Amino acid sequence: MMAQKKKTKLQKRENYEFTFDLPRYVEQLKQELTYPMAWGNSPVKNFGKWKKTARAKVLECMMTPPMKAKNFDMKVIAEEKRDGYTARKIELNINAYSRITAYLLIPDGKGPFPAVNALHDHGGHLYIGKEKMIRPFDVDTAVVNDADRWAAQLYEGQYVGDYLARNGYVVFSADAPMWGERGREEGVDRSKYDIIAGNMMMLGRDLSAFMTYDDIYATEFMATLPEVDKKRIGCMGCSMGAYRAWMLSALSDKIKAGASVCWMVTTDVQMSVKDKKREYGGFANCIPALRQYLDYPHIASLACPKPMLFINGTKDHLFPIDGVQKAFGIMHDTWKSQNADDNLNTEIWEVPHSCGKELQERVLKFLNTHL
Repeated sequence: MMAQKKKTKLQKRENYEFTFDLPRYVEQLKQELTYPMAWGNSPVKNFGKWKKTARAKVLECMMTPPMKAKNFDMKVIAEEKRDGYTARKIELNINAYSRITAYLLIPDGKGPFPAVNALHDHGGHLYIGKEKMIRPFDVDTAVVNDADRWAAQLYEGQYVGDYLARNGYVVFSADAPMWGERGREEGVDRSKYDIIAGNMMMLGRDLSAFMTYDDIYATEFMATLPEVDKKRIGCMGCSMGAYRAWMLSALSDKIKAGASVCWMVTTDVQMSVKDKKREYGGFANCIPALRQYLDYPHIASLACPKPMLFINGTKDHLFPIDGVQKAFGIMHDTWKSQNADDNLNTEIWEVPHSCGKELQERVLKFLNTHL
């Protein structure tokens, strides 16, 4: 009989400065966040000039970007006919350093078609990435089984990318750095993400920013495809994918409409020892120094006056509803200031942190209206 492993006893000291993964003085730090570059706070009163200045500050905080590839050099490596569309597994150069695999779904019929960059979630589950959005093929059975389990858990068993393709959209999905086929040689270990992100910062780069830059480059790639109407490209995602969707919408002029399910809040509500709330994604959405200038809804407001859909759930333990409503109010003030409030859809559903079939149907209706 094997001896049971003894649990490591935590060493504790009488005095401490951090609790619940936050500094004890978190409330003081939050009071010092004045967001001087937010629309309405900024001395720049011309909206076009403000967008240019604020976007430049976001990009500056994202540190040195990955160099662009000389060309995407896309190759189809596998293909599968599905109900109303064709699934392709492709290779492409997403930047000057990384040649990746991705999935591309092409509807039956004559294009060009509207298109969606489908951005996968975090979930603390790094073994799969793009396979969370598009039903995988040309992979090990273990990957298929894992993806099916994840789709059942977060997407009510329906792959959102396949759902959109059946309804006439070209759909692209790729792994973010550290997910799926862009992971560690040594294997999946969630605890290593933050260490690797720290090492990237030592190199003057930001891992979260690389994810956003790759989303920007992927959208530029989509615009080169003959099957895609480059004037009708949108994006969508749930959880970290929702964060990626509003970041991409804010920073890419090629995105014409974006849908974000279950990721929006204000920092003051998100970070609280009293309410036992904090950021769970770690470095996955950490842009150094950016909070000194802009909060999440201020950055998302860089997408104004584009059509945007934000949905959060009353049963979502990650994003307290008071913080969600506060963020929605900030964004509505921005869209209203540009006489574009009809383009901003903010909705609170009685759902947990998820993107089930009804929510996917709502996303489709939004995309059909605006793309």
